[in-house]
Amino acid sequence: MSRLDDLTTPLSQEKAELLGRLLEGLSPEQAAWISGYLAGLSVGHRAFPAPTGATAIQSEVTILFGSQTGNARQLARRLQEKLAQAGLRAKVEDLGAYKKSRLKAERHLLIVTSTYGEGEPPDNARDFHEFLLSERAPRLAELRYAVLALGDRGYERFCQTGRDFDARLEALGARRLYPLAECDVDFEGTAAAWIEAVVERLGKEMGPLPAPIPALSWPAIQPAEKAEPVHTRNNPYPARVADNIKITGRGSTKDVRHLELAIEGSGLVFQPGDALGVAPRNCSVLVEEILATLGLDGAEQVALSKGGEASLAEALARDYEITTLTRLFLERWAALSGATELLALLQEENQGRLREFLAGREIIDVLQAYPVRGLKGEEFLKVLRPLQPRLYSIASSYEVDPDTVHLTVGVVRYEARGRARKGVASTFLAERVAETDTVPVYVHPNDNFRLPADPDTPIIMVGAGTGIAPFRAFVEARQARGARGHNWLIFGERHFRTDFLYQREWLDYRRQGFLQLDVAFSRDGVNKDYVQHRLLDRSRTLYAWLEEGAHFYVCGDASRMAPDVHEALIEAVRSASGRTREDAVAYVKELQAAGRYQRDVY
Repeated sequence: MSRLDDLTTPLSQEKAELLGRLLEGLSPEQAAWISGYLAGLSVGHRAFPAPTGATAIQSEVTILFGSQTGNARQLARRLQEKLAQAGLRAKVEDLGAYKKSRLKAERHLLIVTSTYGEGEPPDNARDFHEFLLSERAPRLAELRYAVLALGDRGYERFCQTGRDFDARLEALGARRLYPLAECDVDFEGTAAAWIEAVVERLGKEMGPLPAPIPALSWPAIQPAEKAEPVHTRNNPYPARVADNIKITGRGSTKDVRHLELAIEGSGLVFQPGDALGVAPRNCSVLVEEILATLGLDGAEQVALSKGGEASLAEALARDYEITTLTRLFLERWAALSGATELLALLQEENQGRLREFLAGREIIDVLQAYPVRGLKGEEFLKVLRPLQPRLYSIASSYEVDPDTVHLTVGVVRYEARGRARKGVASTFLAERVAETDTVPVYVHPNDNFRLPADPDTPIIMVGAGTGIAPFRAFVEARQARGARGHNWLIFGERHFRTDFLYQREWLDYRRQGFLQLDVAFSRDGVNKDYVQHRLLDRSRTLYAWLEEGAHFYVCGDASRMAPDVHEALIEAVRSASGRTREDAVAYVKELQAAGRYQRDVY
């Protein structure tokens, strides 16, 4: 009997149990794949040819994700699992690593992508986005596709990257498998409904993979359960505040806090590069002002959008966004108030005026300027968005201290249109939480911002302001692991005397020979000096490190600092290597594609 014949004969109980143990731990998609493979092998043994060409391609769904902070990646994995449970084989790929030459051969393509800033694609989707919207993109008449877009309605170009992908695929001749879904910051419900609908549609179109033939009578494979974290976005852990220290000096124009939160026994585990999700509370003074403006009773019991009931005052403090003014809020308030000025601002031709109106205003300004009388508490809640957790880069290493997690928080306070404004989460942590109070938190993994797998790899870290936070975790972890790779930090802030965050620690690392340190303080000299200027000053060293295999990291402001650093990196490569600008741009793109240039920007 051949080995192939042996695969298609009934198994003894002993062999079945052995095979069952060997197959323990398979993911759902792996279990579905091997079932389909063995069934196909058995059928092939009976003189049926294995599928080839288009038929073979149609048997697998490709899922691509574009993710800046990890949400799109997680949803792509969830989609893959749901497809596997439906008996459909699917593979998940990072858009940054996907070979664009394969696109023309795809038959079923699902894209899950975020948008960050004002309509920008996430870093790992930039190259694919540029390719797809170019003349180089192929005709895709054989492709069926669907797009799930993540965004924030607080930005004008909401879900723009997902919209671009959806429209361009259609223009290239692909047929939409299911309509584009656009998710706001509270994405869970919309995403879950889209995933369910897409899986159902694909199940009808493709059919499940063939089940194993009866002769393969081993016990049913039960994939090992993944260890899901106990404390999540929907079930945060109440971490006790162990320390809250102002780390900017006297006279600084900034208030930056170092917070330590006790998590012993919580089960929370984090890696360098991860973020901590913080569920804040709104300012009670603002809650009272809103209630007074609307003439509402804070003790009124109201139904919450997430289920359950609470007093109106508690709902406004804990569950709803009551500061940030968005187009969506204006649309809802204009409908309630009938205010002609608001209705006019929302017209397509008045986008410039709308941007000016939104700048420096909050929800309370609109409530006072365009009053609605007789509004009930639950009616008001319907015009608000749920209050979202805020993500802060973790500034400590779990290996060094697993019982506490550290944050570096820049407190947001400013004046606008005659009113004092406050950042919701930053002032919650700085002003409204006392030591020994608890803060609801969870770990938000960020697989797009990771240390090199090889501890001997050099790293270059560029951070401005509170963008220093993840690099504190990086260096702590590298030292704890005995990493021999060189570490180079380039840090920027306003003033050396008052704003050099964690100065003593960085200088200690430098004295130990563990860290190369460069700084830029923009307000200490006649000319403003920024981190990108340090990159240009050290262009030869920078390029030499990159040629040795160094990984390059950037953390900080997405609107100005990160683009300026990106341009400086290209120019440094160009000048130090003698390449053309075009070749320097290609070099930097290769760094990104290889995962050697990573950004955590906000």
